[in-house]
Amino acid sequence: MTGTENPTPLDRADIRVRHDEGASGAIRAFWDRVRSGDLGALPVVIGLIVIWTVFTALNPVFLSSANLVNLLFDSSTVGVIALGVVLMLMVGEIDLSIGSVSGFSSALLGVLWVNQGWPVALAILAAIVVGGLIGLLYAQLYNRFGMPSFVATLAGLLAVLGLQLYLLGGTGSINLPYGSPLVNFGQLLTMPAWASHALAALPGLAMLITGYRTAARRRAAGLSAHSLTGVILRAAVVTIGLELAVAYLNQARGVPWMFGLFVVLVVGMNYALTRTQWGRSMTAVGGNREAARRAGINVKAIYTSAFVFCAMFASLGGILAASRLASASQQAGTGDVNLNAIAAAVIGGTSLFGGRGSAYSALLGVIVIQSIASGLTLLDLSSSLRYMITGGVLAIAVIVDSLARRSRASHGRA
Repeated sequence: MTGTENPTPLDRADIRVRHDEGASGAIRAFWDRVRSGDLGALPVVIGLIVIWTVFTALNPVFLSSANLVNLLFDSSTVGVIALGVVLMLMVGEIDLSIGSVSGFSSALLGVLWVNQGWPVALAILAAIVVGGLIGLLYAQLYNRFGMPSFVATLAGLLAVLGLQLYLLGGTGSINLPYGSPLVNFGQLLTMPAWASHALAALPGLAMLITGYRTAARRRAAGLSAHSLTGVILRAAVVTIGLELAVAYLNQARGVPWMFGLFVVLVVGMNYALTRTQWGRSMTAVGGNREAARRAGINVKAIYTSAFVFCAMFASLGGILAASRLASASQQAGTGDVNLNAIAAAVIGGTSLFGGRGSAYSALLGVIVIQSIASGLTLLDLSSSLRYMITGGVLAIAVIVDSLARRSRASHGRA
């Protein structure tokens, strides 16, 4: 092609490919996405850096390996509940009963396992199934009677809390067998060093494989694509970062198995949301319900799945919390469990307006929430400050989401 000829579409595609292969092209593409409102995890990462820098300056113990291991243990319970909240927010709805459902599930586990003598695995399964049935009831109230999710789950909050108190009876609590596999899982068990290092290498390997395949398909279609060098560089950065983090945690007790379970759930849900028809339908329904219906999506089934999965994740989170505390009590699921789970999903990047979110929002958001709690505890400050700081971070997250939404709309990417 000479300098005086007009480039063909294929020539222009080749130009874009060559343009994107350089590091400067990748940086420009990232900056263009940020300017158009596609912020991704950038606000959360910046927030974490600020929070960790401040608390480390005030108390160097904050970033010690031992404290970070405890932080991961504590993050897992609320994080699993927040994963269900992400699904509800994705379709533009909310579940206010997640705390009560988690507390009720822990009480049901204690009654079936300790009082009735059921095998622990069967008791866990029963608690999760009952949680799913509660979510199914919410879905029926929403789909059949048009009851707003806010009202349906608020009624459920009170009713399920009553069931929890009834199950626990006059004693008010049930102690789980100390030293049992479930309690050890919630309090003590960590991965062997070789296992944690092997698992830390998997995300980079997955990025390398998927990045290479995606680039190959885009080039075959004549579209712009990242260079293999860029794909390898990103995978290497992620792998090195995770391996260093694991090595640091292994200086103490290591990576908790409970946190590993949480991460597996996050990865699995992220795959379902991004790689399956169900996940695309979730995004479509949250973005525009009527358009999704006209496109042939079973809107009621999508809402039902969101309610059911949210309640089941709340049940699992309650079971993990019971294993962490080695007891099921009247206080389980109360207090700030509801607010922390919802705040974690929003702070992590899931939009309150529906249609935008990621399973990784639960992971990032709960680490922010738990970092604030851990830092203030180390400083021996009042819990009132934790509520105020968390509220401020939540308000900032919503403002950022609102501004990003406006920017996407102005750039035609809403």
